[in-house]
Amino acid sequence: QVQLVESGGGSVQAGGSLRLSCAASGSIVMINTMAWYRQAPGKQRELVAAITRGGTTNYADSVKGRFTISRDNANNTVFLQMDSLKPDDAAVYYCNAEAYSTHNYGMYWGRGTQVTVSS
Repeated sequence: QVQLVESGGGSVQAGGSLRLSCAASGSIVMINTMAWYRQAPGKQRELVAAITRGGTTNYADSVKGRFTISRDNANNTVFLQMDSLKPDDAAVYYCNAEAYSTHNYGMYWGRGTQVTVSS
């Protein structure tokens, strides 16, 4: 199995920055795409940003130019640098990984980290 643990959430004023981290552990063979999703109250979970093992990135239109996703393959970690935060960015942010473990292949999720943005 693969476990994902997020960190770095918190409260910030509009215009501020936060950096989220997500570390994967367990019986990992290889991790392909890693991604960040978010879910605000009363809304569906949505993709924020994704990054392939080779470094190709994809962003939601709402965060382009403000958020940057990166990863450290050697340490099975993915990051999300969030700048110029807006109140609309407030949500629970979830880490996601497409991973091969010693037992199977699957999509794994972290438990989430809260991001609060005050105006």
